[in-house]
Amino acid sequence: MNCRICNSHTKNLFREKVLNKYEVNYFQCNNCGYLFAEDPYWLNEAYNSAINISDTGIIFRNTQFSKICSVILDVYFSRNGKFLDYAGGYGIFTRMMRDIGFDFYWTDKYCENLLARGFEYEENKNNNFEAVTAFEVFEHFVDPVSEFETILKYGKNIIFSTELLPNPVPKPVDWWYYGFSHGQHVSFYTRESLSLLGKKHGLNFYSMKGIHIFTEKKLNETFLRFLKKASLVFLFDLMRLRYKSKTFQDHLLVQEKFKTLP
Repeated sequence: MNCRICNSHTKNLFREKVLNKYEVNYFQCNNCGYLFAEDPYWLNEAYNSAINISDTGIIFRNTQFSKICSVILDVYFSRNGKFLDYAGGYGIFTRMMRDIGFDFYWTDKYCENLLARGFEYEENKNNNFEAVTAFEVFEHFVDPVSEFETILKYGKNIIFSTELLPNPVPKPVDWWYYGFSHGQHVSFYTRESLSLLGKKHGLNFYSMKGIHIFTEKKLNETFLRFLKKASLVFLFDLMRLRYKSKTFQDHLLVQEKFKTLP
């Protein structure tokens, strides 16, 4: 089996039980280090619920992501631009970012939008997105290259999250991120594999321990890491003073948009 990112040869690294019943082989690329599950025939069962039922930290993480992302967007991108949350789940992150003051929109082909209704991506509108976010998505990709190319159709500045594969590769019992119990994680990336993915499309790759950026811009990774840490301590609170929340404005917009509904 060849690597799904660079097409190099792989080795069968280990075999583990997924969803407590399927014996699954995991392969690692000899070139870029990308680790992936065999053809994931169990995904329909794994996605009976689009959101993993054991995920009790989803609100906490979205709060953290919103603070970090807000600071990065404020420093490096146009704060008055339009933004898209790709594979946005129930709309938690989109709603949080609009509450802060960013013009965010939502798209997700697998999950119902519950919290950002009225702000869905619409193909026939002017959608020149300043940046695209994709939090907790990359580890779900069966075909990272084609999925990445789909995201690039929306924009070439991509802020996303995924845990990088440690070196040496952890044993199955030693890394919670494998997610064998829920079976939704099928791709695990090294820095090298993500950097290679970006280079194929002329993009630079920057990493901040769990949160990463693809962009044509040249950024200072050391400063990015400072921004990430500082955003959770004081920087977000200072930055937010310059923004006007869209919460009430959105209330009026949605009320008008759906006023004909029962």
